[in-house]
Amino acid sequence: MTVTGIITALIVGLIIGALGRLVVPGRQNIPIWLTMVIGVVAALIGTAIANAIGVSTDTPGVDWGELLIQVLVAAVGVAITVAVMGRGRRSAL
Repeated sequence: MTVTGIITALIVGLIIGALGRLVVPGRQNIPIWLTMVIGVVAALIGTAIANAIGVSTDTPGVDWGELLIQVLVAAVGVAITVAVMGRGRRSAL
């Protein structure tokens, strides 16, 4: 993988992660780097799911079906992360 490929993956991961955060209601107290990691992982998993169920991923331009799956996977990832991180941050008053 080239440096350009890595930078592109990080940018796409940030966009996918941000879109995933927009889908999840409420406030998410997770750092931007974690959003990017969730986005990159969601992009990889979403592409694998899209290929497995037969969504065309080799069209010219934006693959809207694949993008939708990636954003949904990112939203699930964000929701799970917020739920897990939220448990450890409760204070006893």
